[in-house]
Amino acid sequence: MAGRAASHTDATLGIEQSGRWSVLMLGGDWIAATATAADAALVRALSGKLEKGFPPDFAVGDTASEIAIDISGVGQLDITGAWLIHRTRTELEECSLGTRLSGASAEHRQLIDRVAEAEHPPPEPAPRENWGVTVLARIGRGMIGVGQELRDLTGFFGLLLTVALRTLINPARLRRTATVHHMEQVGLNAVPIVMLMSFLVGVVLAFQGAQQLQAFGAEIYTVNLVALSVMREIGVLMTAILVAGRSGSAFTAEIGSMKLREEVDAMLTLGLDPMETLVLPRVVALVLMLPVLTFLADIAGLLGGILMAWGALDVSPGLFLVRLQTTTDIRHFWLGMAKAPVFAVVIAMVGCRLGLNVSGSAESLGRLTTRSVVVSIFLVIILDALFSVLFSSMGI
Repeated sequence: MAGRAASHTDATLGIEQSGRWSVLMLGGDWIAATATAADAALVRALSGKLEKGFPPDFAVGDTASEIAIDISGVGQLDITGAWLIHRTRTELEECSLGTRLSGASAEHRQLIDRVAEAEHPPPEPAPRENWGVTVLARIGRGMIGVGQELRDLTGFFGLLLTVALRTLINPARLRRTATVHHMEQVGLNAVPIVMLMSFLVGVVLAFQGAQQLQAFGAEIYTVNLVALSVMREIGVLMTAILVAGRSGSAFTAEIGSMKLREEVDAMLTLGLDPMETLVLPRVVALVLMLPVLTFLADIAGLLGGILMAWGALDVSPGLFLVRLQTTTDIRHFWLGMAKAPVFAVVIAMVGCRLGLNVSGSAESLGRLTTRSVVVSIFLVIILDALFSVLFSSMGI
């Protein structure tokens, strides 16, 4: 034991004043064997400095606000001593005292830095997610969102039915002026764009169909292709998609703006039902006008097919109409028209419901307006597919 005691020098601690710095002078060996005495000296010094100034036996005033730790006189240094030095710096910095380490050899500084890193290790990098798991998680969240959307839409449809039945019992409750106004907005004002779009679709169908059928010498069947496509599917589907982007988003923006201006809350305060005041007139207007727009779209689509067949196939308009009358069953027209009221209810419900869901920010209004278009078009396409399967299974 005596041999081991003589192998080290006791740790020393002193204070010097150097301008605005108080210099904490460390000397001797700062190792485990001297740690007890060194720790006691540091505690006394730091307690005096942090609370009242260094004790008188260190002969330093209380005005220094920055402290340098000079370890140039340190001989041996192990982990225990390095931790004491690091702890001293940390406690001084926590008390808003500037510190710096001076006189450290490369080995001593490296050891002190390693102790500091061990006490405050750098954050571990976030684990990389498996891309397959990420994709499946996003699909799962999307499916949950679709389920919640359908659930909320079903509840809204039930509430709308209640209001509609109440209005049907007492027709005077229907806001006729508002209904006519919305009929003009969603119907009359949409006629030019709907007819232009359907006309161009009819032209494209006739042109592409004629090119493919000419290879088999069956270009006369272009009439059947255009008639069935336009009257049964394309006319009502394209009209519903256009109305969803034009009128459905307008419903969301109008009602959402009223929510932002607290007009809906004012209606509730006055005893007015927003479903009866805002939603029902828009639904009735769209249900009445979408079949009319679909009919006009069918006419425009057939007109586009007639002109393209006349120009590309030399099929006169009279021959086209005769072929149309003799080969196309009128039920195809009525099947397309039967979809229009269903699409209208879905588009109006989605637009009005999302408008009522707008919260108190412009960001919410823009987000839900965009969502209204996406959800409406998605549901229209899904319903059209279901109608196709249903009609096919019924043999019509």
